[in-house]
Amino acid sequence: MSVPDDLLVDVTGLAAELASAEPPTLLDVRWRLVGPPGRADYLAGHLPGAVFVDLDAELSGPPGAGGRHPLPDPAALQRVLRAAGVRAGHPVVVYDGGDGMAAARAWWTLRWAGHRQVRVLDGGFPAWAGAGAPVSAEPADPVPGDLTVRPGGMPALDAGQAARLAAEGVLVDVRTAPRYRGESEPIDPVAGHIPGAVNLPAAEYVGADGRLPAADLLRARFAEAGVRPGVPVGAYCGSGVTAAQAVLALHRAGRPDAALYVGSWSDWLTDPARPVAIGPDPDPVPGPDPERP
Repeated sequence: MSVPDDLLVDVTGLAAELASAEPPTLLDVRWRLVGPPGRADYLAGHLPGAVFVDLDAELSGPPGAGGRHPLPDPAALQRVLRAAGVRAGHPVVVYDGGDGMAAARAWWTLRWAGHRQVRVLDGGFPAWAGAGAPVSAEPADPVPGDLTVRPGGMPALDAGQAARLAAEGVLVDVRTAPRYRGESEPIDPVAGHIPGAVNLPAAEYVGADGRLPAADLLRARFAEAGVRPGVPVGAYCGSGVTAAQAVLALHRAGRPDAALYVGSWSDWLTDPARPVAIGPDPDPVPGPDPERP
């Protein structure tokens, strides 16, 4: 099985590319689910030449009917990416604060927008700074780019497609087991999962430092969750950020067809008619009708 070699770049490789005549465009997408935006981290120190892009405000649409991190408006995304210096046919490297989630969502969003030459810095900013590589506090002033956003470059699911995939293929829920089982929900108003979805928490296939293991290890771990060759596969989480990292991992494992339910659980809950399953198994009897916003 072929494994793409254009997903990740390590510190040594990136440093060499940045010293070349045609360095890649750098996007700093440091982000926290709860807490202050990552811009303050960027201003305190970032990779030289990197441009900060806000995952919440610039790489996602406004929260609402589509969930907490819906797809951005293509025209708005194009303005953001051009302002950040993203050019057609020119490589981009994205990095975050080290857990790999925001970088993976940025990687997915740019590829969805039609830009194929996008990689994630393995280990993010901590790996770069920890290696003693140069850090700058000077905000970048990029030359505007010319990327034309063409949506559809990555498989994306809506709620109906996610439900069908859970019934006919493998839909992986990468949230923690208590959230999947319906025992607790710290963010969204209702706990539980999409009926038919299987649970594989992100911590079981991503290292504590946010790095992805080797392709064969990822294949084995996803196989334990039921992912098999020829069977359609997709992923969801709370709002499509951690699940984007699952899609990146599936690409590394040789499944570039893996789809992302962008709205994820936060979108699923916007329609009271959609069933909520509880318990440890993919297909338990749905729980009592919850009150939903």
